[in-house]
Amino acid sequence: FYPMTAATLYIVPTPIGNLQDITERAIDVLGAVDWIAAEDTRHSQKLLQHFSIQAKTLSLHDHNEEKRTQMLCNKLLGGESVALISDAGTPLISDPGFVLVRACRSNGINVVALPGPCAAITALSASGLATDRFIFEGFLPHKKGRQSRLKAIANEKRTTVLYESPHRLVKCLTQ
Repeated sequence: FYPMTAATLYIVPTPIGNLQDITERAIDVLGAVDWIAAEDTRHSQKLLQHFSIQAKTLSLHDHNEEKRTQMLCNKLLGGESVALISDAGTPLISDPGFVLVRACRSNGINVVALPGPCAAITALSASGLATDRFIFEGFLPHKKGRQSRLKAIANEKRTTVLYESPHRLVKCLTQ
């Protein structure tokens, strides 16, 4: 068992598809923290129920991150521990959490990131593309700036990894 530290924000990656891809350490941390801040608590309940994790959860997403950050920092400063999870993969990688981590760092709150799945790295490692040098673009803008972003990376010599939703994938590849 991994020794837990009070007043710590844990960044906990979650499985991308197969629930068995979670690490033992992640299960231990999720089972031991006072709070779990989840991108979507309804989605996260499936994971938590699968591993019989009984923890207090609250949502932390793009629309409430500013508000929740102050509340979570207060809990952390009060000695409680918090795990941050996203719907799948590593939090903050094209998912919420940056505002919270930045606030924790500026308030002297301990932040511990656990290793685990990341969709970009997983896809890159199986792609057959060069992995020695690459850039990660995250999600492209939906409308404004999309074309200019694609033009800017079109002549990139390094492998380019970006996220795109399934319903926009064909359009993105043909632009």
